[in-house]
Amino acid sequence: MSRNAKINGLLLLLVAALAVLPIALGMGEGKEEPFAGADAQAESAITELKPDYEPWFSPLYEPPSGEVESALFALQAALGAGVLAYYFGVRKGRRQAAAAAAARPDTSAARPDTAATES
Repeated sequence: MSRNAKINGLLLLLVAALAVLPIALGMGEGKEEPFAGADAQAESAITELKPDYEPWFSPLYEPPSGEVESALFALQAALGAGVLAYYFGVRKGRRQAAAAAAARPDTSAARPDTAATES
């Protein structure tokens, strides 16, 4: 097994542990919404400190449920990851093409123009 494969396997195990450990250790027990997002936690903290607080503006679109909101967030993250992957892929392809062009000897100056000799 190569060094890169070992590192990738270790990173995959680490990501899986980060996803499973909070659930396995029961870190969300005793809460109404065990793994609420930062927005929901901030909203509850603000209403605890200042119950009469009025938000400055309201959202443009309010999803019908938390699941739809999560799905839209996941879609947004997937689209962002796709755009970044495309960008880095194009950059790598251009860099490889430039390196291949630089490594190739320039034979256009050594060959006579075939169109001029045919006439």
